[in-house]
Amino acid sequence: MPTLYLTRKEHFNAAHRLWNPNWSDEQNYTTFGKCANPHYHGHNFDLFVCVKGQPDPETGCVMDLKVLKVIIRDEVIDHLDHQNLNLDVPWLAGTMPSIETVAVAIWQRLSPKLPAGVALHKITLWETQNNFVEYYGE
Repeated sequence: MPTLYLTRKEHFNAAHRLWNPNWSDEQNYTTFGKCANPHYHGHNFDLFVCVKGQPDPETGCVMDLKVLKVIIRDEVIDHLDHQNLNLDVPWLAGTMPSIETVAVAIWQRLSPKLPAGVALHKITLWETQNNFVEYYGE
């Protein structure tokens, strides 16, 4: 049986601020620009969750997409949508909520929740039309 890759797209809106408290204001603004705004700023994020596995011979599916939707919603979207990533999400507390850090945290939440025989392959998180990160669990 071949290994196949199945992807589900989800969307959420969230605000964040990129700011290192150990740096001067000047260094923060030089490094992060508008993203260091003390009043935060928001994005319309697109999340792509790609799982891999062999199709079940009885269903032809790697996994039930309805189940994947529920896992993503319960573990990620319900926690991040319309939230301040710096202030409102306990599992991001103490981190710099860049798209890179958020993608790794999403991986850590989803990976153990997948059914037997299915593994997380890639998280792709689009922050803007021009900026995205891909994470393969490495």
